[in-house]
Order: sequence, then C-alpha cells, then structure tokens
Amino acid sequence: MTISFKVSEETKKEMIEHFKDLKRDKTPQYAIFQADEEDTVVTLYESGKVVFQGVSADIDANFWKETEKILTGKMPEDNAKKEKKEDLDTTDYYNISSIGSDEVGTGDYFGPIVVTASYVSKDKISYLEELGVRDSKKVTDDKIIKIAPELIKNIPHQTFILTNEEYNEWQAKGYNMNKIKTILHNRVILGLLKQDNFMIDMVVIDQFTSPRSYFGYLKDMNENVYRKITFTTHAEDKCLSVGCSSIISRYIFLNEMEKLGKSIDKVLPLGASTVVDEAGKAIVNKYGKEILNKIAKTNFKNTEKILNN
Repeated sequence: MTISFKVSEETKKEMIEHFKDLKRDKTPQYAIFQADEEDTVVTLYESGKVVFQGVSADIDANFWKETEKILTGKMPEDNAKKEKKEDLDTTDYYNISSIGSDEVGTGDYFGPIVVTASYVSKDKISYLEELGVRDSKKVTDDKIIKIAPELIKNIPHQTFILTNEEYNEWQAKGYNMNKIKTILHNRVILGLLKQDNFMIDMVVIDQFTSPRSYFGYLKDMNENVYRKITFTTHAEDKCLSVGCSSIISRYIFLNEMEKLGKSIDKVLPLGASTVVDEAGKAIVNKYGKEILNKIAKTNFKNTEKILNN
C-alpha cells in the first residue's frame, strides 16, 4: 500500500524530529529523509510531499494527517483522491442491486473496528437518495445519528464489531491492519448472504489492497471465502450499498465509543492525535496501563507516547 500527500512546514518540522533516530543511511533525491517505522517506509521530500509505503501505511498516514489537522486546521488529501467527484464513473455501480461493505474505526486509537455489509436493491435507490446516502462521506455525525436507525430498520445488513481486546490479540498473532479488514469484510459479506436469496448484480468493496493480497490474506484462515467481489476506489461515492454500510458502521462505532467512555467515566476522543495522547495519559494514571488493552489499539504509536509520560 502506498499513500502520499503534502504537509505544511509545521508538520515537516514535527516529522523531522520524530524520525531523527529512524532514518535510513541513504536518502532518495530531493528527499529530506527516508525512515523505517515498523512495517512502513516513510519518505519526506523537500516539497512537503510525504510518502508512506508498506502494510501499515494507512495507520502511519492517518497519524500524520491528524497531526497536520491539529497544526494547521486542515486535513491533507491523498494524492490518489484528488480527482473530482464528477469525474468518477458511477454508471456501473449506481443503478444496480448490490451488496457493499465498508469499515470504520481503523484510524482511531480508541474504540473498536466496525464493518458492515448492506444490500441495496434498485427499488431502494430513490429512498436512499432522499435520506442523503449518496454523499455518505459528507454526512455529519449528527445526521448519521438521525438517519442510521432508518437504514438499520429498512436495509438488510450484517455488522461485525471487533473489540479492542480482539484486535490486540490478532495483532499479537501478526495480523496487520489490511489482513484484519479483509477477514472482517469477508465475514460480513458471507453473513449477509445467509440472510436471504438476494438478487445481486455486484458485490463491492472500497479497495484498500490489491485483489491478490486480499485473497492472499484469507489463505491461511479456516473460513469460507466469498470471491465474486468488485474492488474499486471511491466506492462510497459510486455505490449506494457501500454508502449505507459506511453510515451504519459509523453509527454503531459512535455508540460503542460512548459505551467505552461510560465504562471508564471518560469521553474518549476520536482519531489518533495529541489530544488522544493526553486522554490516554489521564486514563492510565487513573486505571493503570492494562486498561489500554480493553479500550485502545495498542500497536498505534500513541501507546508509546502515553506510557512514556
């Protein structure tokens, strides 16, 4: 996986300081440094472009996106996602009966990973357009809280919630984030298909890894594998069933975060920023470091910052 975007001078300084002891001896042309961060190779160029390559690239990229947002008030945009929405080809994905799967929580230090697969038949398209599902990524959390119960009631779906303890167990077994997402997508798709004999034109997943890698992650798993999948980028913009899954997953994730927060009498912040680090330090001071295994993804860099308080 490769993710790239531009960062500000403020974030460049933060990155230079952060990676000063992780730099490789050789630096590519026009680069300030190239460094190894566990399973990710990070390259920062003089122009401000930063490139993350490796199986954990999404985790590292999300961390520095949050840092950029804190320092500048703006979230950087992946270079691969700069194409305009109107340039996307929605013809093959939109006016069909489909199953679409999407996940939430993979970039958040606190809270579970929630994956949902939803079935949308052609006769539901106008109903979903009225609700605003077509622009699912632009829907605010407040609106999600209003419309998600409608979707849960009227749209066939299957959801899997991977708790923090389960996530940390899988990480200890050597499962990277892409393998975890693959397993969960496969499970919810198969679970939804068991509910009914749906008439399906296509099963769609927002592509987070190559099809070869996706099915490779499932080879050593003692599970059935659904293989008739269409992988495409920007799936939530192209396919209403993926949009439904995105909203339902987000709604359930927000509810799970609220439950977790109540269990420790603390509002848990979203994301993986320095705000999260400060909250983590307060929680560890009160409950001890063992609490992180129950409420956090302990392989994130935040853990080291929290425990090195």
